Amino acid sequence: MQTQAGTLYIVATPIGHLDDISARAIAVLGSVKYVAAEDTRHSGKLMAHLGLSVHFLSLHDHNEKQRAASLLQKLQAGDDVALVSDAGTPLISDPGYAFVRLCRDAGIKIVPVPGPCALITALCCAGLPTDKFHFIGFLPAKSNQRQQVLRDIPNGVGTLICYEAARRIHDTLQDVVAVYGPDRELVLAKELTKTFEAFVPGTAAQIIAWLDEDPQRCQGEMVLMIAPEVAKADDEIPAAALRTLQLLMAELPLKKAAALTAEIHDLKKNALYKVGLTLDPQA
Repeated sequence: MQTQAGTLYIVATPIGHLDDISARAIAVLGSVKYVAAEDTRHSGKLMAHLGLSVHFLSLHDHNEKQRAASLLQKLQAGDDVALVSDAGTPLISDPGYAFVRLCRDAGIKIVPVPGPCALITALCCAGLPTDKFHFIGFLPAKSNQRQQVLRDIPNGVGTLICYEAARRIHDTLQDVVAVYGPDRELVLAKELTKTFEAFVPGTAAQIIAWLDEDPQRCQGEMVLMIAPEVAKADDEIPAAALRTLQLLMAELPLKKAAALTAEIHDLKKNALYKVGLTLDPQA
């Protein structure tokens, strides 16, 4: 008689306040044979708080491919497994994709046990548009690579959301200015659901000033949200930019002239291109 395969549960855990864990998550964690955890010591503190004794197996960035195969064997042998990350919903900027994909391809039943997620928690309280948003995850560690990632994001994707380490937040805010200009609306959310939770709206300069007021503020987990660009009407293009566009159009194709003018004056090149169609370069 063939053994029925076990179930893989994807279990969200608190991002800060331990009371945010659901009753269902507690029940699942207490019933499975194994709990695959990103950091067993970290997750062990949560289990101790819940009064649960579980059989941990580590699954992190450095061992996921090897551990995924052995966990799949346990599932195929009939054991239930719960996957947890250090905090929040597994796989969201955390390990687990390779494991879940392997289980899906093998026909294992995968059940979500939803709960906290830092990006959604931050967005719903930020006061920025929520109808469309684009999650970037963690930006690269190097400034030039961060700026390139930000430049490559097309217009119209909505509010941008990224996770950032406290030690890099100043540099990242400066890169936001370099790419999107000094006036873009931002919201920094930090230490979500914890004692020192804070939502800080403003420009990059204003948020940097807030961080610098108290060294303690530049600590903890951070979510940075960037408001969508506010489209400028054609008649709002400054006179200086129009003059630059006219001068460049006299020497360059319109597309190139619009792109250079946009870079010089921190404007939208598509809007400048449309205006350029109506301008006389010789005027």
